[in-house]
Amino acid sequence: MATHDLYARDPGEPHWQVPATGAARFAWEYDDGRDRLLALYQKGKDKQWDGRKRIDWDLEVDPYDPLGTPEEAMILHGTPYWSRMTDRDKGELRRHFASWQFSQFLHGEQGAMICAARIVECAPDLDAKFYSATQTMDEARHAEIYARFLHEKIGLVYPIDDNLRSLLGDTLRDSRWDMPYLGMQVLIEGLALAAFGMIRDTTHKPLPRQILAYVMQDETRHVAFGRMALRDYYRQLTDAELREREEFVIEGCHLMRDRLRGTVVLENFGVPRAEADELSERSEFLQLFRKLLFSRIVPCVKDIGLWGRRLQQAYVDMGVLELGDRDLELLMTQDEEVAERLDAERFATEERERAAEVEQMIETGRTPDA
Repeated sequence: MATHDLYARDPGEPHWQVPATGAARFAWEYDDGRDRLLALYQKGKDKQWDGRKRIDWDLEVDPYDPLGTPEEAMILHGTPYWSRMTDRDKGELRRHFASWQFSQFLHGEQGAMICAARIVECAPDLDAKFYSATQTMDEARHAEIYARFLHEKIGLVYPIDDNLRSLLGDTLRDSRWDMPYLGMQVLIEGLALAAFGMIRDTTHKPLPRQILAYVMQDETRHVAFGRMALRDYYRQLTDAELREREEFVIEGCHLMRDRLRGTVVLENFGVPRAEADELSERSEFLQLFRKLLFSRIVPCVKDIGLWGRRLQQAYVDMGVLELGDRDLELLMTQDEEVAERLDAERFATEERERAAEVEQMIETGRTPDA
């Protein structure tokens, strides 16, 4: 079935055309490069994987409870809307919310693929071009995986959220070569890592947990890449140039915070837009979720050298300034370990199952014929 037939709402035009600006840059120094970035490029090559083979697509998913979301985490829980819902209605609501979340992941991954390709084109250094080429492949794999999950396991897709679309457009339209790094590697990838991690660590459903753990293993490299490249470059900028980038970060963070409402889902269930906005603002679960989503962005922004007074005040107003002291290296190491542990558990189970099959065959062979 075509994706268009699965959309909860008409996504509009079949293609979103974003006018590209900025110059393509060729680099003629092929032997020199930053050791850290070249090591990350090697890791990017070594860690390539096939989403068709590494993920167990035979695992069943209940489309009406794909993530095992508890009732108290649902925005409508405790409202008159919830009390009027049948169990079937509640299952449909879970399906729509999971579809909305994973649809934004899908659209974000396509945006990441395009931004990574832009970095290959416009980055001035060959080591950055090399790494971005591996990231472009990573993002293509992620988009493939999320699309398959939505098609085969949920059967429903949502259009791109307006705020995500706006941030992607601003990132791609900017002619400065570092802006795809800042918009994608720091803001959008940082947001995605936190969102993926929260769902990965709270769901007991094996297939979405596999998907998120393996995607996060790639994303940790992408954020590390953005940090390395921008930290080096931003040391050279003037105060005025740094303030311009801080303004971009502030606007981007506001867009992403406002994006995480899911009001379009509530509208599909008969809740007026203004009331849906109010309910999402009051939801304790979403308040916590929105704050945790900045757990990867704030320390990364601080690390690359964007930490002016106005930016810090914006984070104070959002209630996330203290997240600047989080240990990014530790978080990324933990993401790697979760994926590796999941692989080890799966392969150990498969080995035990194969051993049991062999033992059964041996026992069958020992049984005398009647």
